[in-house]
Amino acid sequence: MHFFWQELRAAVPLITHGDPQLVSVIGFTLQVALIATLAASLIGIPIGVALALGRFRGRHTMRVAANVSLGLPPVLVGSILFILLAGNAPGGSLHLIFTRRVVFIAQTILALPFTIAMTAAALEGLPPGLLGQARLLGAGRLQLAALALREARIGVVAGVIAALGTALSEVAAVAILGGNLYGYNQTLASATLYYVNGGHYAQALAIAIVLIVMILVLMCALGLLQHPRGLRLRFRSAT
Repeated sequence: MHFFWQELRAAVPLITHGDPQLVSVIGFTLQVALIATLAASLIGIPIGVALALGRFRGRHTMRVAANVSLGLPPVLVGSILFILLAGNAPGGSLHLIFTRRVVFIAQTILALPFTIAMTAAALEGLPPGLLGQARLLGAGRLQLAALALREARIGVVAGVIAALGTALSEVAAVAILGGNLYGYNQTLASATLYYVNGGHYAQALAIAIVLIVMILVLMCALGLLQHPRGLRLRFRSAT
């Protein structure tokens, strides 16, 4: 226990004094998380809408696949992508392995199931008569989709936040594909692994603290999102 407190005392100044390496890793992590989440949202939300509102062959199978992919092991995703992109593989000519670009790709793929599955679930949870009434009033497909997204926005945004959390905290695929190269393509999670393996526990603790704070902020945002009325009532009572 004494060793832990000793390393923790060494870790705190790295955060408070803005250690350059820590700042660099935080910056790249935020960049990866935001870009991956944006890409996953732009791709996944329309797919989720199609799965929830569409009527086409294979829709049920795709819906099940989207739910199953929520539990897809990141190490499996990283391994499959490495096989497809390394050396003489079909994607080897792209030279993506051990680059920053492959980290963006991996995190986007891992975040995508959350935007698809949670968007579809949120839309399917709408009152059954709502969209039926809109159809009777002559609403087209785009109008129905816009109405459904507006009414289910809390669930949709929750999916986006879950995708963001995955992009922030996942480590296995990043380490496999990016190589976890010091000062180049490390995220907070992969840098923690790097420092622990190297015996630099103070740096690992500093990064872990920052990562935990980010995840807590996301969870608080999700909690406020799920109870917006209670938040407004507390704000009004305070004023």
